[in-house]
Amino acid sequence: MEDTTRSTMMAVPLSLNSLLERAGRLFSSNEIVSRRPDKTLVRHTYGEWYRRTRALAAALTGLGIRKGDRVATLCWNHHVHLECYFGIPAAGAVMHTLNLRLSPDEIGWIAADAQDRVLILDDTLLPLYRQFAHLHRFEHVLVHSFSGQPVPAEFTDYEALLAGADAAAFRYPPHAEDDPVAMCYTSGTTGRPKGVVYSHRSTLLHTLVASLGDYWGLRGVDVVLPVTPMFHANCWGVPYGAVMTGSKLVFPGPHLHPEDLLDLMTAEPPTLSLGVPTIWLGLIQAYDAAQQQDHPHHGRWKLPRGMRSLVGGAPVPESLIRAFDAHGIWLLQGWGMTETSPLATVSYPKAELRHMPLDERYRRAAMAGVPVPLVDLRLRGDDGQDVPWNGQAVGEIQVRGPFVTGSYHQVAPTEDRFTADGWLRTGDVAAVDELGFIRITDRTKDLIKSGGEWISSVDLENALMAHPAVAEAAVIAIPDPKWSERPLACVVLKAGQGASTEELQAHLLRHRFARWQLPDRYEFIDAVPRTSTGKFWKVRLRAMFPR
Repeated sequence: MEDTTRSTMMAVPLSLNSLLERAGRLFSSNEIVSRRPDKTLVRHTYGEWYRRTRALAAALTGLGIRKGDRVATLCWNHHVHLECYFGIPAAGAVMHTLNLRLSPDEIGWIAADAQDRVLILDDTLLPLYRQFAHLHRFEHVLVHSFSGQPVPAEFTDYEALLAGADAAAFRYPPHAEDDPVAMCYTSGTTGRPKGVVYSHRSTLLHTLVASLGDYWGLRGVDVVLPVTPMFHANCWGVPYGAVMTGSKLVFPGPHLHPEDLLDLMTAEPPTLSLGVPTIWLGLIQAYDAAQQQDHPHHGRWKLPRGMRSLVGGAPVPESLIRAFDAHGIWLLQGWGMTETSPLATVSYPKAELRHMPLDERYRRAAMAGVPVPLVDLRLRGDDGQDVPWNGQAVGEIQVRGPFVTGSYHQVAPTEDRFTADGWLRTGDVAAVDELGFIRITDRTKDLIKSGGEWISSVDLENALMAHPAVAEAAVIAIPDPKWSERPLACVVLKAGQGASTEELQAHLLRHRFARWQLPDRYEFIDAVPRTSTGKFWKVRLRAMFPR
């Protein structure tokens, strides 16, 4: 007999607009705090933000923006950027966040490739805009007076535009859950950047998964400090989660130096913060230095004990996790990509670790974590076969899921990025242990092959950064006539500290590296060059030290 049972659930499409309406109705008195260029704080309620966001949607519609059109942003982290996160999709358009840390030529190329019709930018970034304006013509340039100064006459004043829009009369255009809401371009470290386009459905599913207790653990009583740029991978998606729960948001604006962040944390103590390891490394060093009685900032700052912090974008050294734990703050390492929305794994304290020694918990915390729900993950070896999860065997991480991209904007899928059976090839090489913890050993292009054996630059870097005199370390491969490649370590020492090559080699031996794995050479440098997203820029290091 044929089974005629059918689902009785309502066919209601997933939509970002539902989060916007929810926030306006349920959280109207909750706060959104933004720091201006002069470091003063401006406060809005969710109710004000809701009305302004609907006004933005109405204004864009009035400018002729239609379904699927791209509206670019060139902004720091603040309330107006949050308005764009929801107001642009509410108008049926696609928010395209431009990375202000890229070169003007790259920004112009990306804007042209995306065919952006409108640009919303901070007035403090007008000098940057003028450097790439000749590369792409926007139909409208809306300027937010972030500095408080009058908007130049040749541009449209963002505030005046919103004031003239009828937010109450605005009606959402019809849309489906698979319609696009946002796009972000990859960093382009191996070629031209490529656009990843997110949908209502993918964004809502990512928000629900990431907000679970073992990851962001978002609650309405939380105070969220997103140091992660809103122009990079949608600020890891946390603005959507904060709006969904009504959490208080504290935006740092352009001031991301350790002292500035410590001032903000002291004034508006967060319960959840997000940022890249280099930001937290500088922050904890500044804080610990200020604990000395003779330090000019002694007693100035308080670290919020019990704060949760998600750190990602680059490997998190165990030494950094230990340093924050000494102050009652546990760092959760996350791993992902622009292509994964971005959260794909988190190293949270699994129940199986409850009775393990603290050293083992630190070791696991320094891994990339375990896959989050809805993300399938596998390791594939060079032979195309699955690699066992035994903690030793390594292979390329491949992922699939409802918030993992299946292609790029205007680029046909290629076998170097997507497998024949539809998995995303991440380019990260890793081992996975029996508890599902991922230990990323390298990028495929960063592995060092010496005498036929692989050496992990990431493992060497983490061990070197555990040395008390080392602030940062990056390891690259250099050509070798006998062994093909050998490791070179680029080391940044902490202010006032010293360490010899011999001392660092002995330190690595104590970390159980074999002698053949040790760097052949050390270069002591002032700073490790970084990409626009804060990662170590090894391409630049290879150019600096070609042999």
